[in-house]
Amino acid sequence: MKPLLVGLDGRIIGGTGGGVEGVVQGLVSALAALSDGDDEYLVLSYRGGADDWLRPFLSGRVRAAYVRQSLPILLKRIASRWAPILRRNLLWKMARPLGWAPFQQIPTSDGTIERAGVEVMHLVRQDAFRTRVPTIYHPHDLQHRHLPQFFSPFEREARDRAYQTYCAEAAMVGVTASWGKRDLMEQYGVPAEKIWVVPWAPPLPEREPAEADLAEVRARFSLPEAFVFYPAQTWPHKNHLGLLEALGVLRRDHGRVIPLICSGRLTEHYRLLIRKARHLGIHGEVKFLGFVDSVALRVLYRLARCVVIPTKFEAASSPLWEAFAAGTPAACSRVTSLPEQAGDAAILFNADAPAEIAQAILRLWDEQDLRHQLVQRGRKRVAEFTWDRTARLFRAHYRRLSARPLTAEDQGLLAEPARL
Repeated sequence: MKPLLVGLDGRIIGGTGGGVEGVVQGLVSALAALSDGDDEYLVLSYRGGADDWLRPFLSGRVRAAYVRQSLPILLKRIASRWAPILRRNLLWKMARPLGWAPFQQIPTSDGTIERAGVEVMHLVRQDAFRTRVPTIYHPHDLQHRHLPQFFSPFEREARDRAYQTYCAEAAMVGVTASWGKRDLMEQYGVPAEKIWVVPWAPPLPEREPAEADLAEVRARFSLPEAFVFYPAQTWPHKNHLGLLEALGVLRRDHGRVIPLICSGRLTEHYRLLIRKARHLGIHGEVKFLGFVDSVALRVLYRLARCVVIPTKFEAASSPLWEAFAAGTPAACSRVTSLPEQAGDAAILFNADAPAEIAQAILRLWDEQDLRHQLVQRGRKRVAEFTWDRTARLFRAHYRRLSARPLTAEDQGLLAEPARL
């Protein structure tokens, strides 16, 4: 019997994929490291340097297959760069009279995986494609259903149409926590037996930062001696506004000036954040660094006094796992799956209450014993989730969906209850 060939969707331009980049890197790296079994993996990717983020993780039985960017993908990228004007106004006005074309069309496979003989396709990204090959699809989050104010009617309808189609056609729908499973059942009516909870592990560091790295990054960004850290692209739902308001509360009501460092790609929402910081009188204590490389990111976690994650919606928080893994105390909002993910290892707060966020920051800033306790709990919590286990569990699903023989390990992993 020939080896099972599994496809994985890695069609991401480096620096634009957010947490999904780390997910693909972790999964691909762990699959490549599996020494038992002869399964093979084909990762779809783009050429021209767009795959720099992925190539270091390809080895052994994991190789890349390069595809071209389709017209709908290119149009979507153009639209996102011109947002909000194009995305929220012109696209909506133009697309409906034209029957939505070409935006209405849900992408189909270009034939790459079919010609290669892929037996199971793992659609890790929300922006997937249709194929007759059995698929595992990850809708990641249905944020547009819960926070419709952050999306145009065009975006909400397009998301629903695409995600529902992919879920309906998938052989399996993957989620990172039980909350996501319940939400998919409620919002889209996806059958419970079709949804499997497979938690992600912390993103992989390329290497541990050395003392020279710490000094270089501190000097490069002129970092203060101590600071609050929040790594996230500046989308509205990430709630940088709430974090800024909390810092304003600390300054106004407590006379405390606490520096904030934010990393992550800057979206059009960034301009509003700068205006807000100036209005609150805290712009001198706030820095938005934009996208930073993986070494700088690890350094920022190491140098930060604490990590605060005020997001209004999250399928699973990579920054929370990263903080736990780096030994940095954390606080996060009690939304969606975050309470399940955090356990007792982080302070929880109401994302819509700046005073609560401020109080969480104050506790993390002032209480050394609390920071020590949270670091110990965080390390214990994150140790339960590894990319090796995630890869082995997905491998069991790949074999199950392709009707390949299951090992005793496969059967045991599939029978285990969800960990989140």
